[in-house]
Amino acid sequence: MKNSSDSRNITQNFIVPIALAFVFGSLGAVSVVVPNTTCYVFDNSSRIYDFSSWIGYPFEYDGKDSDLVIRFCKDVETRSHAGYLDFGRFDKVSHFVSGSGNVNFVQRYYNGDLMNCEQSFDKMGRTAQVSIICGNCPNGQCRGGLGCVCDVTYESTCSTHRAIISSMVELSRVLVELAIPCAKPGPRVFEGFTVGFHPRSWEIVYNGMTQLGFEKARDDFSFSTDQTHVVLYMTAIASQSSLVQKPTIKVSPEQGLEVRLSGSGSTGGAPTTLSPSTLLIDWTCEKARDSPFEVEVTIPVENYDPVQFTLAKRCDYGQSGSADAVRGWAIFGIFACVFTVLSTVFCVAGFVYKSRVENQRGLDALPGMTILSACLETVSGAGHSYTRPEDTNSAFASQASWESHPGAGQATRRSDENSRYGAI
Repeated sequence: MKNSSDSRNITQNFIVPIALAFVFGSLGAVSVVVPNTTCYVFDNSSRIYDFSSWIGYPFEYDGKDSDLVIRFCKDVETRSHAGYLDFGRFDKVSHFVSGSGNVNFVQRYYNGDLMNCEQSFDKMGRTAQVSIICGNCPNGQCRGGLGCVCDVTYESTCSTHRAIISSMVELSRVLVELAIPCAKPGPRVFEGFTVGFHPRSWEIVYNGMTQLGFEKARDDFSFSTDQTHVVLYMTAIASQSSLVQKPTIKVSPEQGLEVRLSGSGSTGGAPTTLSPSTLLIDWTCEKARDSPFEVEVTIPVENYDPVQFTLAKRCDYGQSGSADAVRGWAIFGIFACVFTVLSTVFCVAGFVYKSRVENQRGLDALPGMTILSACLETVSGAGHSYTRPEDTNSAFASQASWESHPGAGQATRRSDENSRYGAI
């Protein structure tokens, strides 16, 4: 009764995802969200197979000396009168890969019992390799149902230091062939593609799959009102980077949030690991809203299902005035730069003209110095005007004409007679 109940539960968990995938596929392309567990695999054409509903389902094989039990995506062990012997566990790190030939997928289990395997070179303990065949066993077993174990082969590489041990303890590796009814393949994933907030991060998309938290709008992952822009970095395998196309956005609701895309990624630039492409999202809250806006970003990929993720944007207040202010400062900055450049060119050209054509030197060659000198003379009063170098000799001559008096010669001779070293 227990086995029949488990079979019904597995059947329901197995059929429901297929039905949902068919319904969503008929409605249109949806984002490829990473499964909640590590019990999934890509086939040789990059299509995803999710076996999360199979986790822990037991497959038993009656052997001569012991029974082998596979708990799918959990562990492999043998059971006998001497006890249980663990042949490895399914680690969090993905050890679920595609196969070749009549084998569709391969699972590897590591870190089993170390008894009499302590001196092994890898210190990985006993291990197991499960070759999964989608369908029936080659020998014709397991027709219908939820599959079964086709064949079991043991290998021994552990050294034995005890004289009396059971034959099962010496075994260190087991090879298993398992036939199961595989689900319908899922979307074709663009493997190696990442999207993150840093060139070397992948918070949003990893290995072509949307990470949890960005598959739909979530308040916990929303951006605040003050954050008016966000930069996303996209990377892909260099040999396939040209398949990435121009992204599109969809805002829900359509009114209330202005979104603009820019950067190399907005034009469909090829992203690589060494040179990520940037997607700059500028958004402005035109009106306040209690719940976050949903910004769905779709990145088409040639010959693959598109990459989709959703960003949530909060708008606690409108930002139309601040947007106009920013635009005004930008215009002011442009005019300031143009004015600075034109002023510099005018000053240089005027200096060259006055120094070459009018033969003026020093400050006199600068444009506007004549006007400035006249202004200073007017403000400070007459007699304190700026004196040009060519007027110096005439000034001394004038001084000699009106300052001369009868005692000037005698004073000069008296000064020469009483001169000393250092006197002026």
